Amino acid sequence: MSKPVILTGDRTTGPLHLGHYIGSLKNRLAYQDTHEQFLLLADLQALTDNADNIDMVRHNVIEVALDYLAVGIDPAKTTICLQSHLPAIAELSMLYLNFVTVARLERNPTIKEEIRSRGFGRNIPAGFLCYPAAQAADITAFRATVVPVGEDQAPLIEQTNEIIRRINSSAKQPLLPEAKAIVPRMGRLPGIDGQAKMSKSGGNSISLSATPDQISVAVRSMFTDPGHLRVDDPGKVEGNVVFAFLDAFDTEQNEVEDLKNHYSRGGLGDAVIKNRLEQILQGLLAPIRKRRAELASNRDYVIEVIKAGTLKAKAVTGRTKQDIQKGLGMFRL
Repeated sequence: MSKPVILTGDRTTGPLHLGHYIGSLKNRLAYQDTHEQFLLLADLQALTDNADNIDMVRHNVIEVALDYLAVGIDPAKTTICLQSHLPAIAELSMLYLNFVTVARLERNPTIKEEIRSRGFGRNIPAGFLCYPAAQAADITAFRATVVPVGEDQAPLIEQTNEIIRRINSSAKQPLLPEAKAIVPRMGRLPGIDGQAKMSKSGGNSISLSATPDQISVAVRSMFTDPGHLRVDDPGKVEGNVVFAFLDAFDTEQNEVEDLKNHYSRGGLGDAVIKNRLEQILQGLLAPIRKRRAELASNRDYVIEVIKAGTLKAKAVTGRTKQDIQKGLGMFRL
């Protein structure tokens, strides 16, 4: 491949939202012109904590693919593929588990925090604990050298590179390139409630397919500053969800800074900044929603896109698996 290889993707646990758009999808639109980009519909990763809800995971394969296509991902430039139909990834995951210890998996900061936040205790699904090895398989199967991740996901890339170094050391040759994490300039978008990150399951997100009324209701309910009771009261910008969204989506950042200053000294009501944000989000999501509805009425096309991309990815990942097995000196038939 003449271009740098980039791997990214999403767990198929629900339709995507504005947090995904600003944190990853917007960048993917640019990457597809500069990189050989593989976009993974990560249904196996979705099962690591949703094994009792396979119907939901299966249903959302199409939903996530619709979001990809609706925002402008071009299947002629970006390979959209289904994780569970790439057997080489599963085989590499099993192989890599021999190159990492349970103690190291448990020490991974990302995994530790997820175990804590989900309240697993010692009842950790084995697939969830082994997620770093599985992600290493995803990345290396495509020989990706670039992986966009959130800041909290960077330890997973570090562990991927540890596994890569062990594989290369065992093979006594550079079988696999190390991967570089790219952390987007814009951090995680807060939920509209101001209490946590925007998430599919948290009830605090705005989906890419949100209707005009849903957008309006979400913006009106956004957390601002509880102490800003009257228009003349000085208001806090930090922690104000509306300003966080304006930072992410408003193209006139000089005007946003003026609004922040005005809000801080008093004399600017919440309704003014919410009206501005709503107009921006309505304009952003209207064409995405329209395109998504058109694609949803042609399900066969979406399935064909996934099939074609998966077929290409299957060939790429299969070759990588064979190269690794050969390089490690494993028995060959």
